[in-house]
Order: sequence, then structure tokens, then C-alpha cells
Amino acid sequence: MMFVEKEFISENSILRGRWYSAQCDQLSPCIIMSHGTSATVSMCLADYATEFQKKGFNIFLYDHVGFGRSDGKERQTINPWLQAKGISDAVRYVRTEDNLHNGKIILWGDSFAGMLVLVVSALVDDLAGVVSFTASCGLKVLGFEDPVASFEKLKTIFHNGDFDQLEDWMREGPMPVVSSDQNANPSLLTPIQAFKWFVDQGGQWNSGWQNEVTRVIPKTAVPFSPLVTAPFTKAPVLMMIGREDEMPLISREVQLEVYERLTCKKDFYEIDGGHFGAIYPRSSLFYEAIAVQSAFIKSIT
Repeated sequence: MMFVEKEFISENSILRGRWYSAQCDQLSPCIIMSHGTSATVSMCLADYATEFQKKGFNIFLYDHVGFGRSDGKERQTINPWLQAKGISDAVRYVRTEDNLHNGKIILWGDSFAGMLVLVVSALVDDLAGVVSFTASCGLKVLGFEDPVASFEKLKTIFHNGDFDQLEDWMREGPMPVVSSDQNANPSLLTPIQAFKWFVDQGGQWNSGWQNEVTRVIPKTAVPFSPLVTAPFTKAPVLMMIGREDEMPLISREVQLEVYERLTCKKDFYEIDGGHFGAIYPRSSLFYEAIAVQSAFIKSIT
């Protein structure tokens, strides 16, 4: 597993990640990978990056602001606007490394970041594609009286930045990310499957993962939601969702509504194993996901 440490600036914080160079003799696309709730670059996405690297792609995988190796004023805090700006700034950074790739950039995110990349793809121009994996798109289908005006408001908030200056609509935590006993020690992610996966992956030596998180949703004129941005996404999108996803914060109905609202070129794939099956490295579902995602990326680049 060969990579080079890289860093970039986002909202006055240094975000740190790893660049995996494609195993091929010519310049090739770059996949920017963003992990889900509280995970770090040393967990399962490192295995995904290695497999994509073998298939001839460059990968830039980094830690969200305040997590893992990245800096951040508030540690272990999830703010969707701030994390989305990190993805946008990662794109800007990768475009400066134009001697390392062919200019085609794909956003890749799983779970909470699967939702983030769906939103960011409508806010950043000239992306080659998007892979959204088991995205947490919300629990309720939202309608908007004026979809264009709602999108323009979201875009304005996003480009204005200074998200930590926004008033909180909701702040939950600090609390454990996962727990084996919800009565004695309630956590953000409640299923026992989540506990098992994070203990397995985060418990590895030097993972940098901490079992603590605060979730923040700022008060804004429009919600941070792919239901707002989906009609305005231009890059091709693969939405891969988990069949019988066990996460209470994920709604299949909302996932399907987001997919329906996408007007760009799009593909849909449902994979077995619930939320976590395909993110256990070197499992049959892991290789199935890699194959489907790699085929999609090759088809659009």
C-alpha cells in the first residue's frame, strides 16, 4: 500500500490525507474519497483506495476537519456545511496537482459523506462523476415551493463560508459514536452492527479513531440536503444503497426520492449486507462494491 502524505487548507484549518498514485503508465482520473461519521483514513477506506489504485485510479483520501490527523477548532464535531466545504476545498487542491492526474475528478463518499458528495456535486463545477455509497439523506421527503430559489439560497450559504459562526439549530453531544448498551451509555449510532464495525476498524493500531462525537446542524434558510441540490447536479452519479440498511438515520424512501430528483446521467445499485457489509475489507461484498464502482467510473471517464 503506497501513498504520499498531503495536506490542504479548508476554512482556516489544515486537513491531512493520503495520495495513492495510480498503478499505470499514464495520467488517470483522481477519486477524492470522504469517509462517514467519525471514521478516519486508516480505516476501511484505505482498503478501498488500494483496490482503486490497482485498477488504475489515483485516490486522494483525507480526514474531515476536526477528525483523525486533520486540524480543526472543534474536535470530533460533525457540521455538514463545514465537512462539505472540506470536500470542495479538496477538489480545489487536487486541481493544483495537475501533473499527477488527467483532470477528471470523481467524488466518493460513504454513509454521511455519501450524502455530502451528493450535495457538493451540485455546488462544484466540472466534476467527472460521483459515487454515493449508503448515503444518509435524511428521514423525511421534503418538498420546496420554489426549487430554484431554494437551491440558490443553499449555494449562497455554502459559498459565504464561516459556518462555525452560524447559530445552532441543533447540537447533540458530546456522546459516544457507538455503544454496546444503549440504556447505560446511549450513542449517536445505535445498532449493534455499528458498534461491531467501529470496534473492528477503529480498534486497529494507529487508526486515530475516537469514540466521541458532537453533531451540529446550523440554523439556515434552507436545509443542507440532497433533496435541494439533486435536480441541479450535472456530473454522472452512481447511488449504491444497502439492501435492508439497519441504520435508523437512513430512509430508503428518501434515498429513492433523491435518486428520482437527479436529472443527470445516473445509475442505481442495491447491495446486500445492510449498511456495513460492503465496508468490511476483503469480504465478498467489498469486492462486489469495488467492481461495480470501478466499472461506473471507467464508463464516465
